[in-house]
Amino acid sequence: MKGNELKPRIGIFGRRNYGKSSLINYLTGQSIAIVSDVAGATTDPVRKTMELGGVGPVVWIDTAGIDDSGQLGRQRVEKSLAELKQIDLAIILLANNTLGDPERNLLSECRLNKVDFLLLYAQADRVPPTPQYLSSIETEFGSKPFAVSVFDAQGRDALLSFIRDALPESAYRHKSLLGDVLSPGNRVVMVTPIDSSAPEGRMILPQVQVLRDILDNDAIALVCKETELQRTMASLSAPPDLVVTDSQAFALVSQIVPDEVPLTSFSVVLARAKGLFEDYVKGTPALDTLRDGDRVLMLESCTHNVTCEDIGRVKLPRLISRHTGKNLQFDAVAGLSALERPVTDYALVIQCGGCVVTPKQLASRLAPAIDAGVPVSNYGLALAYLNGIFERSMRIFQKQ
Repeated sequence: MKGNELKPRIGIFGRRNYGKSSLINYLTGQSIAIVSDVAGATTDPVRKTMELGGVGPVVWIDTAGIDDSGQLGRQRVEKSLAELKQIDLAIILLANNTLGDPERNLLSECRLNKVDFLLLYAQADRVPPTPQYLSSIETEFGSKPFAVSVFDAQGRDALLSFIRDALPESAYRHKSLLGDVLSPGNRVVMVTPIDSSAPEGRMILPQVQVLRDILDNDAIALVCKETELQRTMASLSAPPDLVVTDSQAFALVSQIVPDEVPLTSFSVVLARAKGLFEDYVKGTPALDTLRDGDRVLMLESCTHNVTCEDIGRVKLPRLISRHTGKNLQFDAVAGLSALERPVTDYALVIQCGGCVVTPKQLASRLAPAIDAGVPVSNYGLALAYLNGIFERSMRIFQKQ
């Protein structure tokens, strides 16, 4: 699941019996979606990962019909539209020379969620599009639909190329995490505590991602636990060019690492890479304005077993309460689950590093809070602020 969440996601939307399931089978070259003449055969989104030339692996999502009716049908439509908060591109099917409220409402939702879309005229072998229809679509939406028939094997490559060109590059061309602050030969010390919340026999994903990025930039990584940091620093003939630590160890690490050595955390690095860094920087000082009775929302992008050393549910709330001296309420929501109360009920939202979600998913997750003027922060920046090293944790990035 984690691997899929980091891949570009392409959703296929349209009315019932417009051939969405047939199209996804056609695109993937496999029978993965149920195809039926009975309207509403697809009830829940169906996902399939497939390589897209020039992009890499992408997740295709087949959705229920946007014209479904009845109480259950409306729930299916809502579930389909919810996918717009997670996808990078929407493929909208048209057919039968028809355009109505279902399509216009869907296109409006795409714009609202800032999702790129392309129009496909499906089942062109059954009812070909008329020139007048194509012209009216182009006039209203600024682009002409791509006509497709799933029985035309020769047209598959052209369609995949059309989709690839429409997919935003930001969905699959990920910028380096540290490439703009590292030079070949630089030495980076990675501090990776091992406690009860650490996974058995492996490193957590943010640590792996940063390690890979260091190597990709021809720099040198030295990895140690926080208990071995002092010995590691003493063993070096010269200070390292950067120290990246787990945010939970900020207090100890900042005391060991000289002030002239750049220091940040895995969570801060990821926050910067995901595209909401300025919002976090602006929102984090709201920690000082919390009052008795305020609610703080802790957003975790992944789901995991909660332990007594859990950062989002135990350690960070405890530190915030101690820092403010206030009686606060903390709610935690994992994955991309819906919030149980309006986001405006919260005085502050604190998001984890987001290592298992795409920038699009993270932006959609936090957009309601940002749009409502609710301050947002990040685990790493919040911990840096609480430990009095907020500016220091960002110093290496602000030089750029």
